[in-house]
Order: sequence, then structure tokens, then C-alpha cells
Amino acid sequence: MNASSLQPVVLAGGAGTRLWPLSREHKPKQFLNLLGTQSLMQQALLRLDGLPCAAPYVICNEAHRFLAAEQLREIGVEGASVFLESVARNTAPAIALAALHATREGADPLLLVLAADHVIRDVAAFHVAVEQAAALAEQGQLVTFGVVPMRAETGYGYVERGEPLAQGWRVARFVEKPDAAHAEEYLASGQYYWNSGMFLFRASRYLQELEQFAPAILAACRTALAGARHDLDFIRVDAQAFAQSPSDSVDYAVMEHTQDAAVVALDAGWNDLGAWAALAGELDCDPDGNALQGDVMVEATQGTLVRAESRLVATVGVRDLVVVETKDAVLVADKSAVQSVKGIVEQLRALERPECVEHREVYRPWGVFDAIGSGPRYQVKKITVKPGAKLSLQKHHHRAEHWVVVSGTARVTNGDKTYLVTENQSTYIPIGQVHSLENPGVIPLELIEVQSGAYLGEDDIVRLEDRYGRVDSSSKGS
Repeated sequence: MNASSLQPVVLAGGAGTRLWPLSREHKPKQFLNLLGTQSLMQQALLRLDGLPCAAPYVICNEAHRFLAAEQLREIGVEGASVFLESVARNTAPAIALAALHATREGADPLLLVLAADHVIRDVAAFHVAVEQAAALAEQGQLVTFGVVPMRAETGYGYVERGEPLAQGWRVARFVEKPDAAHAEEYLASGQYYWNSGMFLFRASRYLQELEQFAPAILAACRTALAGARHDLDFIRVDAQAFAQSPSDSVDYAVMEHTQDAAVVALDAGWNDLGAWAALAGELDCDPDGNALQGDVMVEATQGTLVRAESRLVATVGVRDLVVVETKDAVLVADKSAVQSVKGIVEQLRALERPECVEHREVYRPWGVFDAIGSGPRYQVKKITVKPGAKLSLQKHHHRAEHWVVVSGTARVTNGDKTYLVTENQSTYIPIGQVHSLENPGVIPLELIEVQSGAYLGEDDIVRLEDRYGRVDSSSKGS
């Protein structure tokens, strides 16, 4: 491979509902620090170090744009193109956007398509597999990475290998998730791999095959990208055009139909973290087989995952459970039933409860707020503003706000006055007053906000000016 011959395409649009209550609509699993101090998306990008890659493309939901941008900044990734999907349309259209963008000026790179929420323990083995796949892609093959199976798994699709090639095999067929008996056969045969959902192919080859087998997807994506506009560091594709695309996976749209599908073996400690039991398998355990994260105490407990986010969690006399605590929800599940957690999410969504959408801590482009308490006609938040960041110039029709600075310095616009508020000082924003909050310092600004009034919803905001382009947006929050 030549320098910068690979164009990474990181698909970061998944929902991760089976990892509730940690994974939620506004912060799904790819943006969570499930293993270590970096998110799964950050780990996916960092494992590209050592490969000849251009600046990555990241494709995510519009609601996650600032979260994705901040995580890119945290690990020093510069020059990334972040594509915003207004609506989820599965992987085939997402990759089409990347391929069309990559070829817009006559270039034709190899696209390395990765999921943002996978774990790969052996980075060196992953690099070897990428090099093998790139050699096949150079010859016009559309390559999938087949994970060497460790067990007879019924939760994954499979790829059967066929005729050998120089660096891998032709794909004989793709197989849907099997029953237990077939999974045992596949494992014993040695001819089958788990379908990883990662791919490597030349951009033009993908577009050629897409035009043959799924032309409606290609047409919609061409129109969507033609109508795209740059918004800060983001590429916002035309929402109406993109919504017209059929929703389909790259497997169904292209890979199962093309005559040039190839597979390379990936034996690199891969895991898609599809449920809590899968995460437990990635964690270090105590002598009783317990995987413990956070402030946890156990007594007479075996084979149990306990994750505590905000308080002490203790278990006594239990076995083979998953216990996950967040600031506003607790999950207790039998390990054998964790695939059914998505049923709880569906119930929450039907009841329109916020616990399926966002955490008590809510991330914004300027920082984060934590809704620490509420009652009739009042709400209390802890607000953290990043150095140099500023909330929108705004007003509220139904609430007043009291701000108490805990640390740092705030520059407050309050009507026609602008002034500084420092540690242990406070200020008051009357109902209807135009106001803004800025951190002019070099350390995070932390303050307590007490809201009082007849209505305290996040949609009671009229933005007048906003450096993050949200004046005409329907998105909620400060």
C-alpha cells in the first residue's frame, strides 16, 4: 500500500439498545468508555495508527455531531470529515456517501469500512488482515473481514469461504444467524467465519456494484451529497434526498450479490459488544468470576457483572447476573437474558420516558449539564462550560434562572449589561431577559443553576445568536 492509500470510513450511527441503561439514544455505545479511558469510537480510530491512512470519514447521526467532534478532538484527530445523517438508513447508503465523496475530484481510494463500536484486542493481527484485504481490493475484489469463530455462536451471521485466493478466499455464501445445530456444524468445518461487518474495497468498485444491485440507493445518495452543505466542521447532506434512500445493509445491497466478494480471516480478539454478557467477557474478573467496575462491593457473589456509575452498589448471594447503575436508572438482569434488554427500551420509548433517550448528564457543544434535582416549579442543574466556550444568546418565556459559580470565571450577558462572576458569587436572570454565559478562562467553569417558573422544559429557549449554528435548529438544550 502506498502512503495515504486507505480511506477509513467509520460508521458511528448505531443505537446499542441492548447496553441500556448506559447506552442511550443521545449517547449510544460507540461514544461510551466501556473498556478503559477512551470511547469505542476513539479506540477504533486509534487502532489505525501504523496503517497508511488518510484523515478519516466519520458518519453519524445529526444528534451526535458535537459528541463525535469532541471525541475526535480529544484524541488529536485532525482533518476528519464528519457526515451527518438526518435519518438512519443502514450501512449501504452511509458507505455510498463516503464513496461518492472520496471520488468527487477524480480520486479513487481504497475504503476501509469500520464499525465504531467493535473491540479488537490484537491490533497487529488486525493490521495484517487489512494489508491482506488491501491486496485483494487492489485487484477489484470487495473484501469482508471474517472473524475466526471461537464458539458455536447463534447471534452472528456467517461467511463461508470458497476458492482460495492469494491473500484470502472467495466468498462461497453469506449465511443468516444459524440455529445451535448449524452453528456447531459451521464451527467444526473450519470453513466458516463470523461476519464482522467490516469491509475493504475500492470506492469506484463499490459504486459500480451498488449501481447494478441497488440503484435507488445510489441515486438518492448522489442527490443528497450534491445538496450537501458544510456546517462548521460537518458535512450536512440534503435531509430530504437522503430520506428517500431505501434502508439496507451493505451485505444485503451488495455483498450477497456481487461476483467479486472475498473474505480474509481476522483472528484478532474481535467482539461487537452486542450485549452486557459480551462486555463481561472482555473485562478482568476476580477469583469468583465477577467483573466489577466502579464503587462495588460483593459478598457470596459469582459470575456477575456489576457496574456502578454514581454510587456504591453491593451484591450478596447472587450468581450470573448483570447489575448496571447510572444516576437515573438501574438494570438487574440474568446473564442468559441480556439480549432482551431492548424490550425494556421499547417499553420506555412507548411511554415516552426520557431514560431511553438521554442520561441525567447531557452533552452540549459548549460542555455538559447534570440535572441534579427537580420539583414543582423548580429545577437544579450543575453546568460545566469548557474553556473558551459560550452558550447561545437566548431568552426564556416561562422561567427565571439563578447562577452560582462554583469554580472558574463566568462572563455573563444579562440584558444590556456584561460582567464577570467569579467563584462563590451569583447572579439572577429574570423571566424574558436576553442572556448568555461564557467561559473566558483557561479552566472549566462550573456553576449551579436554579431554574424557577411555571414551565421548565428544555424547549423553552429562544436562541438569538449561537456560534454552533443552532439558531434555526429544533434541537433542544442551552
